[in-house]
Amino acid sequence: MSTNIPMDLYTTASSLLQEDADKIEKLIEVQMETLTNRRCPLYEEVLDTQMYGLSREIDFAVRAGLIQEQRGRDIISKLERNLAQLYEALSRSKEQGFL
Repeated sequence: MSTNIPMDLYTTASSLLQEDADKIEKLIEVQMETLTNRRCPLYEEVLDTQMYGLSREIDFAVRAGLIQEQRGRDIISKLERNLAQLYEALSRSKEQGFL
């Protein structure tokens, strides 16, 4: 990261990215609670679009020196793990005949 950028800008950038990640996390949590819409293309498209958008935001922030690359990877990795858990749970529900 560049030392020319004030520390509060780093903090702000990280906080804004985390807020966006939290919104995606909330979408995943709501879906986990209901375990429905497994094959709802619109819902899957929303999640995919949100994840892609966040990854682009993180890429920009890293390239601009606003956050460390590891911080960006950590945010995306956590969401990807949670998304994988969602799809596993939905698969199990479907196999058990709940969906």
